[in-house]
Amino acid sequence: MSALGRAVALSWPRRLLISQRTLTGRSALCFNHDQEWNQSSRTSAFCSSSHGHQTAQPFSFSYSIRNYSSAAKEEPEPAEPPKVEDIHNIIKNEETVKGNAEKLEFQAETRMLLDIVAKSLYSESEIFVRELISNASDALEKFRYLSKTGENLTEASRPLEIHLATDKQSRTFTIQDTGVGMTRDEMIENLGTIAKSGTKAFLEKVKEARSTDPNSMIGQFGVGFYSSFMVANKVDVYSKSSQENAPGYKWTSDGSGTYELQEADGVKEGTKIVLHLKTDHRQFSDEETVLSIIKKYSNFVGNPIFLNGQQINTVQALWLMDPKSVTADMHDEFYNFIGGSYDRPRFTLHFSTDVPLSLRCVLYVPDGKPGLFEMSKEAKVGVGLYSRKVMIKTKADNIIPSWLRFLKGVVDSEDIPLNLSRELLQDSALIRKLRTVVVNRVIRFLHDRSQKEAESFMKFYNDYGIFVKEGIITEVEQVIKEDIAKLLRFESSTKAPGELVSLPEYISRMQPAQKDVYYLAAPSRSLAERSPYLEALKEKNVEVLYCFQPYDEMVLIQLRQFDRKPLTSVEKEMRQMKENVDMDSLPLGSLSKSEAEGLLLWLQHNLKGRAHSVKFTQKLENHPCVVTVEEMAAARHFIRTQSAQMTPEVRYSLLQPQFEVSVKHPLIKKLSTLKDSEPDLAKLLAEQLFSNAMVIAGLEEDPRTIIGSLTELLTKAFEKV
Repeated sequence: MSALGRAVALSWPRRLLISQRTLTGRSALCFNHDQEWNQSSRTSAFCSSSHGHQTAQPFSFSYSIRNYSSAAKEEPEPAEPPKVEDIHNIIKNEETVKGNAEKLEFQAETRMLLDIVAKSLYSESEIFVRELISNASDALEKFRYLSKTGENLTEASRPLEIHLATDKQSRTFTIQDTGVGMTRDEMIENLGTIAKSGTKAFLEKVKEARSTDPNSMIGQFGVGFYSSFMVANKVDVYSKSSQENAPGYKWTSDGSGTYELQEADGVKEGTKIVLHLKTDHRQFSDEETVLSIIKKYSNFVGNPIFLNGQQINTVQALWLMDPKSVTADMHDEFYNFIGGSYDRPRFTLHFSTDVPLSLRCVLYVPDGKPGLFEMSKEAKVGVGLYSRKVMIKTKADNIIPSWLRFLKGVVDSEDIPLNLSRELLQDSALIRKLRTVVVNRVIRFLHDRSQKEAESFMKFYNDYGIFVKEGIITEVEQVIKEDIAKLLRFESSTKAPGELVSLPEYISRMQPAQKDVYYLAAPSRSLAERSPYLEALKEKNVEVLYCFQPYDEMVLIQLRQFDRKPLTSVEKEMRQMKENVDMDSLPLGSLSKSEAEGLLLWLQHNLKGRAHSVKFTQKLENHPCVVTVEEMAAARHFIRTQSAQMTPEVRYSLLQPQFEVSVKHPLIKKLSTLKDSEPDLAKLLAEQLFSNAMVIAGLEEDPRTIIGSLTELLTKAFEKV
């Protein structure tokens, strides 16, 4: 491996939680990548922990969200300019250098990395704002931790804030924090050398002190700081360590291979970064542009963020709070905020896990019905992906499967492995595990609602049931398919019209000897109950589920089984049902042996090319005949999608339909006599019976194709009247 490869490999944490955040190289501001981040301990300074106790807050972080009620739809009055007393800005530009500048060279790997960053590392240049804010937040967290562990720091009670300033005239972007700051050696180590963070030694010190909270402010060294050179032709860094009597320093570089370092007066404790923007990136000196970027990526950072003197992140990261402490009104407002909608959530799922993954989620099911665009598979998921309150992706499609695209909310996990740009997730076992955890919780939650809030769940199912069925078709693992299948609802042959039952309910009522779950596809209940395929199971008093939507049948085909019970269509059961028709002892009132044998041969001859085989059956009482094929549901799907592209002869040869005829139905007995007395009429009748059976089976997509033969049959029949 090359030197650059080794350096980058070292700089990549096992869990690039907030990776690529290098304030000022970020290193001195954060912790060793060999450790793991404990979300609950970090957030305890801001909100209730998962254990329900409150931690003292060093500053007030108010919950203020715009009210998206009906009143909010009215035309807002023009906003008044902020009053002078409301402006709070610590960026004063009072730093002055002294002495001679020391010119130093970047480490070779760092020079190469700078070139990569400036040219191709990040897909969008605006990401540098997110990176610098994340690094500044880490610096504040490290200062907060050190101040609580007895370190001798200057102004230990100072407000922990992040300030940004834009200047169009000077074409500059400035960010300043009140965090831990850096010494001269730390600036050299963190900003001039890749894969050096200063964090490992700090964590070793924490471990030696046997701290109960060694992971509370852990960050990783990355390349976030270097993203500044995508948009700036020169970067100045002013930093002053929070150690007693530490001097301030100015670090400056154009990213070409060298940097200068010299002592400076007027530097405040913490770190200040000034980006002198390139001409083609002047938009980042515009306040509105920067504001939109912060709202997009960093709106939920736990420390106050000020832009040109005004605080802009006043919305709490609701998903990090104790679910018991969040009210319904807070969820309503947060749902409106993240979803850009005006309705209320139908269901709210708010949970957190620490084992086996650190995960914080708040997910909402919208109250309104899905729109046409949301029904499309091309629609994007409505859940954002965060890592420690920093936006990673606006659409968490790596975590939330497409069939759950109707959900809105937030998934936050610092365990997520990211690539260098922190924009694309790696296809790793960890990501798949994270996806499984979230999906299982959603399914379990919806199933719980079906048990505890049956009426509300049925309204949800009527609106969103198609997404549930899509999940069964698209999910790969059988265990997940069956978990989703618990949410399915069907009408049943043993229940009143409109009353729906679940698969677990069906199984609980199965007869002792019954091994399969039976279903029947039909356009309506009336047609289902008159289906010839239902006769045999009705006689046995076996319950059958009705599938009225064409895709219902495909859903059950994909599901295959439930609770180790095969899902079987009644047509398939009828075909597989063992039956021996003894020609020597035919039922009373049926054809004689000679008549039956003669009719069987005659039908085989006249339906050649259509019926693959002809047989007599005693399973029919009220219908003259049926058609069965090996896999009826798959055959119907094939006919719906492919029949227009082939001739009837090819279609029949592929389907190989079996024509089953009742030996005692009046039409069949009449056909037996007509074949000798009126062969032409008999042939038309036989063909019509076969065509009718194909229509009933759903294997004739366009019934208009049989109208001609039906008219001819009627004409021939009335000639005999």
